[in-house]
Amino acid sequence: MNNSVVSKIDWPTVLVYLVLCGLGLGNIYSSTAAYTVDNIFSLEAVFGKQLFFLGISICTFAFVMFINVKFFERFSSIFYLICLASLVGLFVFGTTVSGATSWYSIGSFSLQPAEFAKAITALALAKLLSDIHTSLKKVTDQMYAFLIILLPVLLIIPQPDPGSALVFLGLLMVLYREGLPSLYMWTLVIMVVLFLLTLYLTPFIVSLILTTLFLIFIFTYGKKGKMIFKSIIILFSCIGFAYSVNYIFNEVFEQRHRDRINIVLGKATDTRGIGYNTNQSEIAIGSGRWLGKGFLQGTQTEGNFVPEQHTDYIFSTVGEEWGFLGGVFVVVLFVFLLLRILFISERQKNDFSRIYGYGVASILFVHIGFNLGMVLGLIPTIGIPLPFFSYGGSSLLGFTILLAILIKLDSNRVNEW
Repeated sequence: MNNSVVSKIDWPTVLVYLVLCGLGLGNIYSSTAAYTVDNIFSLEAVFGKQLFFLGISICTFAFVMFINVKFFERFSSIFYLICLASLVGLFVFGTTVSGATSWYSIGSFSLQPAEFAKAITALALAKLLSDIHTSLKKVTDQMYAFLIILLPVLLIIPQPDPGSALVFLGLLMVLYREGLPSLYMWTLVIMVVLFLLTLYLTPFIVSLILTTLFLIFIFTYGKKGKMIFKSIIILFSCIGFAYSVNYIFNEVFEQRHRDRINIVLGKATDTRGIGYNTNQSEIAIGSGRWLGKGFLQGTQTEGNFVPEQHTDYIFSTVGEEWGFLGGVFVVVLFVFLLLRILFISERQKNDFSRIYGYGVASILFVHIGFNLGMVLGLIPTIGIPLPFFSYGGSSLLGFTILLAILIKLDSNRVNEW
């Protein structure tokens, strides 16, 4: 790599990336050491596989730095079509693992297209929104943007992989940042709140709450006929949605999803069945206290009480062995990475680069927020890995490509006018 390229790279971001990958690798070793009897560097071992993919990821990161920066924008549409084709192909050629047909098997390795689709979808969305003829004030352009985000979602949900599908919806934040009317975001927030509130209470009680709020609003602010009419429409729409929640919950969601949501809402307890992972994760994190038990000293981790701890529940290893302070340190690293990405995005002179940067931030934010919430028992288990930390070659390589493209775009900002 020549000096001109090296000098333009945002090294603070690269350093945090390497630190997170290194810490993740250490925790993967810790969470699998108890049952790894052979050579840990073997490609048959979990640690060996992750180390191999880390090497591939770093080489890929370096390779991206040599690609012409216009390449990503010019071919983003083609990549998007290939991405959709790879997701469709899973229904014919995919391999089923843990009940989800989300992988292509290649010898002893497997690749998950959804992990690479995140960066590609962010590129496609950035290309659409950066076009001078695109305006999110126009309904047609809004529909095109929604379509780019939803097509991968519609192909991923039937696998089934609701966790990966949920991540793509984080790109809606990019649309809001680029001028999407706030009505869409408020509608989504209200629907989520009403959904959870109705499950926790009852449709009738929620209807009473909504009617009370409506009357308070009318007597306080709304004395005009037009405002009263709009408020009544909103009220009846919300009440209608509340009464449809139980049907959606029972007929659309699978039993395992219903059980997990009920556990989080406190309506059910199952520490030996579907709630076992979360319960053991909470025990592991709580037992670490302030400073943790030390590397390879966690009883929950070494005893393999948290199933598949090296994947989505890897943060429980941090909590047990590094304690509260170690967990805070890791969270601070992630927060710094997100803030740095936002800073990089805002300093771009090119709309495509800026929008893509916000796409990267949105995807990482959803992953980090939902994974930590899942491990701490705040949200249901939905299978979302912790970026750069959790075991998974496709995940690590996908996140690396996602971040590397942004670093490459940023390195060219001095040449953009």
